[in-house]
Amino acid sequence: MDPDDVRRDWVERDGTYSPAYYADIGPNEVSETLVSVLPHYVDDDAAILELGCGSGRHLAHLREHGYGTLTGIDINDAAFEVMAEAYPGLAATGTFRTGALEDVLPEIPDGEFDVVYSVETLQHIHPDEEWVFEAVARITGDLLITAENEGNSPDRGRGNAAVSYVDDEFPLYHRDWKSVFTGLGFAQLIREPTARDTIRVFRSV
Repeated sequence: MDPDDVRRDWVERDGTYSPAYYADIGPNEVSETLVSVLPHYVDDDAAILELGCGSGRHLAHLREHGYGTLTGIDINDAAFEVMAEAYPGLAATGTFRTGALEDVLPEIPDGEFDVVYSVETLQHIHPDEEWVFEAVARITGDLLITAENEGNSPDRGRGNAAVSYVDDEFPLYHRDWKSVFTGLGFAQLIREPTARDTIRVFRSV
């Protein structure tokens, strides 16, 4: 798949892996990790951005725990319709932008956010668009958190393949996120494997 095909698939996504699908699941282990990690490094007025926020289940969990300056980007405009129904308080108080990361990130000033995080979003960036990781580093003022599949799930990323396909449908690119972001000026503070993903916490140095 070329980059446009990958993006188009997420713009049109419904059913499984859609914004409504994740809203029905609600907060998960990653949401809890965010809530447990952030107080060690930032105050509750920290400016927080989620890349690929979907319907906002992780941001809503942060809001419930006192964080109020919340921003999200998602490529699927339906995500924000679902958010308005599932998490109306978040929809009313947060700042949200529809668009691909490749289009939105270049417009964001350097160091705009104290915390930037991604949950199973950066793993779908096409190899031709890896400059996005530099943009993520550029807009992160302090803390960067990734929760991406690195091949540790029992049904994904088997062997040493650089890419696998979710349900034989869309690509998931396996990367060494420690190398990616330490190479862009961050130090890794935490690595926490889960049954599905590996959560990594980085800090700007």
